[in-house]
Formats: sequence, structure tokens, C-alpha cells
Amino acid sequence: MSPKSTLETVLAYHQRTKHHFHAYARSLGYLDWANQPDPFRRYEGARQIQLPFRDPNGSILPYEELYRPASSGPDPVSKESIGRLFQFSLGLSAWKEFQGSRWALRMNPSSGNLHPTEGYLVLPNRREVLSEDFGPGGMVGHYLSEDHSLEVRTLFDTQIGQDLMAGFSPESFLIGLTSIHWREAWKYGERAYRYCQHDVGHALAALVFSARILGWTVIHLENLSDESIDRILGTDREDGCHPMEREAPDLLAVVVPGGPTAELPLSLPEEPIRQIGGGEWFGQANRLSEEHDDWSIIEEVHSASMKPTT
Repeated sequence: MSPKSTLETVLAYHQRTKHHFHAYARSLGYLDWANQPDPFRRYEGARQIQLPFRDPNGSILPYEELYRPASSGPDPVSKESIGRLFQFSLGLSAWKEFQGSRWALRMNPSSGNLHPTEGYLVLPNRREVLSEDFGPGGMVGHYLSEDHSLEVRTLFDTQIGQDLMAGFSPESFLIGLTSIHWREAWKYGERAYRYCQHDVGHALAALVFSARILGWTVIHLENLSDESIDRILGTDREDGCHPMEREAPDLLAVVVPGGPTAELPLSLPEEPIRQIGGGEWFGQANRLSEEHDDWSIIEEVHSASMKPTT
């Protein structure tokens, strides 16, 4: 697809999915409760690492301090601090119950509380920080907010992690975000892609603020291609995932404890990404709905919006 035709596809989607005074954008028109998507993506069979919970009252930072440089040193990278990073960004904030129905709320806002955004941790050389059982080396983990745990998707050698993070401080690591378009399409139909983009912005902002509490800085690696993000997070793999429930790559960000001391690269080398993607992966994606409505325009605009390396 040429650059012109991709732009035309995106603009056509924008026009087609607008609400108008005389009509709404296309959707099912009602809520198919029997096929409401499971709000939690799980990789069944993957080993889990339980993250510790932190009392929110012990992590108070005045609001205005969130926008200022840290006045004290950064927290060390540990199982506890990684747990806090996820808990106060993508974690659960409450459970609600009404007339026999029970549902969760999360720290990051989401349109319709549908939460299409999934979070990943890429830990390059600190696997022992999370569990001594894994030994040295790196890992890719999927964050399961329901259990506040990491599902181990793949492991890789220390040297690969060092090659991956060349140009960053040794304590730096990566956070990835993806979107399951179906979670929004179930309610909003063709407009779902809009809401997924909206929600990933909220998720990134939540990570930035959560990291700030720890004295860490989050920097979007904006020069990476979506294909590279897909590969390093393992979301280019089928792993039993229903085609309508695939995760689309959104972004990869580097987390730098204490903030950068020099200009950082906004990309990653391709060879270690290829090596990680070609490794052994664990777990099968759970099924979110029994039946799906196919809004093909979402896949069209997603394909047209796939970002190349820049």
C-alpha cells in the first residue's frame, strides 16, 4: 500500500466513523452481553511471578511534584518497585458489584471501562530481580492486572539483553503497550480503533506518573517500527489467539531510573529483537468471546497505520 493510499485509508476511516446529527457511526446497535469480552488477557500455561502490593497511602506524592524534577534519588529496580510501577498505572483500583454483576476498575482510564490496552515488561538483564528460580538473563512478561502478576512469555540470555539496551544505562528496562481492538468493537463497532488510540494515551500517561513516584523517567521509543514492537512482545505470534482477538502493537518505552544523563536513542537494534522474537515462548492466549462481529474497517485502518522504522 503506497503512502498516499495509506493516508487516504486513514482519512476515509476518520470520516466514516464520525457521529452525525442524523446518525451514529456504525455499530451493532445493542450490547451482546452473551459475548462480552473477558476483560483480562491471560497466557494460559505461562509461569506467573506474583508482584507485591503496596499500600497507596505509603506512596503519596503531592500533585505538583509530578511535574517537577525528582528532588531525591530514584528507587532501585526491584520486584517491589516494578510491582508499584504496574500497580499504580495499569493495576486494579476497585471492584464494584450490583445486582449480581461484579466488575473491576483500573488506575488507567478507559472508554466504557473496556480496557483494550495490555501491558508488557521487557527486563533485559535483571531476571533475578523478580525470581531467583529463573537465574540471570532477560525476560518478556505480560502484566495480568487481575492477579497483579507477570506471566513469563519468554526468557533470553544476558548478552542479548545487553545488546538490546546498548545506549541506555544498565538499570534501564522496557515497557510495551498493545491494544485488543475487539474489546472496544464489541460495544462501539467501527469507532473502536479511535477508542483504542485514546486509551493507550491514558495508559502511557499513567505509566509516566507512576514512574515519577519512583523517581523514574519514561521515554517513548518513537523511532521503532510497529513490526519490531510486535516481534519483541511476542504479539506477532498466534499462540492459539483467535484472529479477532489479536493484540496490535502500540508503543515501546524505556524506563530510566533517575532520568537520562545524556541524549538517548529512540530506537533499538534489530538483531537482539530478532533473537528474542525467535526464542521459545510460553503460554496460550485465552479466548475472550465465543462469537464476534467482524468490523473489517478496523483491520484496514490498523494495517494502513502500521508505523515503519523512522
